[in-house]
Amino acid sequence: MTRSSVLRLIEPGGGSARRADTAAHRPSALGSTAPAAGVATTVRRQHMRGASLQSQLVSRALSVTARPTFSVWSYTSRLGWPVGMLDAAATALPAIDGTQHQPVRLQNCDAEWIQGPGANAEHVVLYLHGGAFLCCGLRTHRRMVSRISAVSQSSVLAVDYRLLPHHTISDAISDGVDAYKWLLASGYSAENILVAGDSAGGYLAFEVPLAIAAAGLPGPAGIVALSPLTEMDPTRKLAHRNSRHCSMFPRRAVPALAKLSDRMDEQAMTTRGQLPRVCPVDANLTVLPPTLIQVGSHEMLYPDSALIAERLAAAGVPCELQVWDHQPHVFQVFADVIPEGHDAIAEIGRFIRSAWGALLTPVD
Repeated sequence: MTRSSVLRLIEPGGGSARRADTAAHRPSALGSTAPAAGVATTVRRQHMRGASLQSQLVSRALSVTARPTFSVWSYTSRLGWPVGMLDAAATALPAIDGTQHQPVRLQNCDAEWIQGPGANAEHVVLYLHGGAFLCCGLRTHRRMVSRISAVSQSSVLAVDYRLLPHHTISDAISDGVDAYKWLLASGYSAENILVAGDSAGGYLAFEVPLAIAAAGLPGPAGIVALSPLTEMDPTRKLAHRNSRHCSMFPRRAVPALAKLSDRMDEQAMTTRGQLPRVCPVDANLTVLPPTLIQVGSHEMLYPDSALIAERLAAAGVPCELQVWDHQPHVFQVFADVIPEGHDAIAEIGRFIRSAWGALLTPVD
């Protein structure tokens, strides 16, 4: 039986996520029966509530810290990035109380096994951190990942994949696939694995399942992508009004990242015979599982989220798109101070629990 496509644009706070396995049989948010696989849907933008004072202050802080930093980098991208500096500084950000974590060694990178309070060992989220493929790591994301573990009642394997400029994005995808194979070898069945990531990690959250399908392996139960990058070509992003209003990324940073990625890919194709890489928006998405996407309405990567949602729907993949009004890039990481971040992580938990098809106890 063919899958139906459900593309929902959910207003934050407007109710919990539907179960992915039953949503296809209900009316869509557009007021009609969800279309059959391969039939494109129309994204309808709903009115969203305003941003809290806390999120406005965080956005302002990012605009005078992170944005100038990326601006400087865009002029010196050939020099790379002090990769370990940010992750080392994040040592001061502990996981939430009651979390257990231990190191895991994969074939070409490190990883970390995280179990937040209430997490079980039956289900696991493979998490790929953001950081523009340049920075961040296990420590920067440990607190948010431990929250996701707790609300989803799942264990998490967080992957410290290889970064630019010393490695390629294809290397990072390979690390994600290795992590997935490690889970399969550890006894997890594919239906008990979900892949998630934010920003650059959101790109990988699509690319890893695509690579898994290409390898003939069983795919994961679902995907969660937070403010994902889904297209390296900067044209759409620079043409969108958000390119002038994003509190995280200046306009110059997007083409600078694309040029760096292209340069590393060209070197790898010449020296290692690496095959050309296809971005998620241009891939065969019919092989992907139900997907949740969360993005801020005014961030640089909003066009990427909207485009991948439309193409997932056209491919017949159940997709939920949540657009959060005026929230900064990957606002979920600021859940300690931004109430919308806390609410968004609760939505993530509900989606993941529904992906397992199990009636697990909701966690607030």
